[in-house]
Amino acid sequence: MVEGKLTNREREGMGENGAGMQSRTMDACEAKLLCDRRRKSRNEWVASQILSVNFVASMATVLWTDKREREMYDNFADLFAIIKTTEKLEKAYVRDVISAKEYEPACAKLIAQFRTLKTTLKDTVPDVERFMEAYKMDCPAAANRLIISGIPATVEHKSASSDSGTAVAVAECVQHYITAMDSLKLNMVAVDQVHPLLSDLVASLSRVPQLSPDFEGKVKGREWITILNKMGAADELNEQQARQLLFDLESSYNAFINSLPKSSS
Repeated sequence: MVEGKLTNREREGMGENGAGMQSRTMDACEAKLLCDRRRKSRNEWVASQILSVNFVASMATVLWTDKREREMYDNFADLFAIIKTTEKLEKAYVRDVISAKEYEPACAKLIAQFRTLKTTLKDTVPDVERFMEAYKMDCPAAANRLIISGIPATVEHKSASSDSGTAVAVAECVQHYITAMDSLKLNMVAVDQVHPLLSDLVASLSRVPQLSPDFEGKVKGREWITILNKMGAADELNEQQARQLLFDLESSYNAFINSLPKSSS
């Protein structure tokens, strides 16, 4: 073979090597292109997720814009919870799931919390029944206990939980009658001053065994508590209301004294 000239076999070998190199180059290009496509697809997916998150965040409901509004909605949540809890408690008591002794202090605590919160929300929630309608709260037992009655069922209706001795119960009634009447005479006519006195009086009357459920003091006491429940804590009885309440207290006090058994001489 003449030097400088290639044989046919050598030419064929070089052709195969060139084709192989070209094939490998094309494979590398395709792989790079595929990689670029995947990277682009991944970047597009990440971008879409970010946009989605931003969109959801922008659409989120903002309940408050300042601290005052946040406090208001926190109070709404507390009021909602108290009403729901009272409804559950009333049902548990009716179904005998809890005893009267457990029920009474729990109910009294919820009533006190409700009255305190109602005073706080007197400007934003002037009508609790409308609040319950707005938030679709089907809680008739709680509405009766918190808004209408204002005292535990064991106090409103004579209960086995009231096991104080007769003499002690009578002494408590006399004390509560005198305190309530003296307070009115001293012009202490604000709701948050009168309501506790009447609640204590009705509770003590329920512990006197010889008094019937329709005893004048019980009936009048519950009626006045219902009236006070519809007023704000800072509201005051007008002159006519204060005079009528004092008259009712004096009348029922005399009826109470006359109902006591007379000691034989």
